Amino acid sequence: MNNATIDFSKHGKDFQETLAQIILEERPFADQMEEVLDINFFETKYLRVFIEKIFLYRKKYEVHPTRKALNSIFSTELEDEAEVTQKQVRNFLTSTYIREIDDSEYIKESSLDFCKKQKLKTALLKSVKLIKDSSYNEVETLIIDALKLGTDNDYGHDFKKDFETRYLLKTRNPVTTGWDVMDGVLLGGLGSGELGVVISPTGAGKSHVLAHLGAEAVLEGKTVVHYTLEMSEARTGQRYDSKLTGIHLQELIQNKEEIYELCMDLPGELIIKEYPTKSASVNTLRNHLDKLKNRNKKVDLIIVDYADLLSPTERFKERRNELESIYEQLRSLAQKYECPLWTASQTNRSGLNEEVITMESISEAFNKCFVADFIFSLSRTKDDKLANTGRFFIAKNRNGPDGIVYPIFMDPGTVTIEVKDSNGETIVTANEDMKQKEQKRLFSNAAKLYSDMQKEK
Repeated sequence: MNNATIDFSKHGKDFQETLAQIILEERPFADQMEEVLDINFFETKYLRVFIEKIFLYRKKYEVHPTRKALNSIFSTELEDEAEVTQKQVRNFLTSTYIREIDDSEYIKESSLDFCKKQKLKTALLKSVKLIKDSSYNEVETLIIDALKLGTDNDYGHDFKKDFETRYLLKTRNPVTTGWDVMDGVLLGGLGSGELGVVISPTGAGKSHVLAHLGAEAVLEGKTVVHYTLEMSEARTGQRYDSKLTGIHLQELIQNKEEIYELCMDLPGELIIKEYPTKSASVNTLRNHLDKLKNRNKKVDLIIVDYADLLSPTERFKERRNELESIYEQLRSLAQKYECPLWTASQTNRSGLNEEVITMESISEAFNKCFVADFIFSLSRTKDDKLANTGRFFIAKNRNGPDGIVYPIFMDPGTVTIEVKDSNGETIVTANEDMKQKEQKRLFSNAAKLYSDMQKEK
């Protein structure tokens, strides 16, 4: 038999490296592969050594190894291997920390299918002699056992085998809200795969809050995708312009050149995508995000303004069930793209003049609250709107305290929102102060550059 037919050579190096990484990262899949995989199916020596050490560790300690454990093994237990192989093994382990896996399901299915067929072929070859000896019962047992190998036996978190995974520090990669006091209760900001919801009555400023959250992330060097289902892309962009420069919305045109220079110096990226109300579903957003991913855009924050205006992917008799489904899908979207997702929800009529808005005032579907990881409300009475004041109320927080009320200053004209303490003083910490100074410096540089250009003319 030609050796080329019994290894992974036809799939190429990238396939084999990805397969090795999946075996490392997914314990249930490693269980399946351990039953059917011959390490000689891998073309290269370093991958054979890599997989061999994983399986030896599992056999000896009866737990699946972590990268930390393998790092120790590869530092001390590769003396018998050639120096070039040792280096390749260590380099490959290092690459798995940052290597993103594409086509995971295809690679798992193809490799399992190949290995199971090889096991079945071996069983059939052994059966030939047994058939000659009329050992039919043994033939039956041999074939049945071969067919059972590599089957899916993942029943969930195995308390013994998955011991190490319980003690891995999972990175939330929180994205700041721009309010240090809010980041404090959020443990740094909204984390990867988490859904945050702003609730307020119509006209209170939901969209301003979402623009603030997006702008703060851009200032932190993040890539933000802002979906607007109510306003145009241009109008949404102008709110960002006003927030980032402090220039009133009505004065943006007169200061267009200065704003342009500032935008060019921003550390992060912002993509604003408009969809007509009720014309887009979560699937529409997912398709758009996939296109960005194909263009090597790593999205750090998703904003949907706002979820109640999305079209459901499945029709229900009652609107509340459709909304619940939409919010569940949005959280799934955040998990898939491993980034935070902020959206907003409108309160019912009872929230129009309430000084503090609780989750009881959330419109249509209270079950939306069950899905979200963090919910805060924005309340502004008629008097508040005249005085540019209002209140934030932390209604739900999976990662910390809730039930807290914060007075705020809010100027919709410049999309300025500041959190105040109980004495009415703006809360500005050292980090926030530095950010504000850097923002002013950027704008000052842009203004100076524009002034110099005018003089040259």
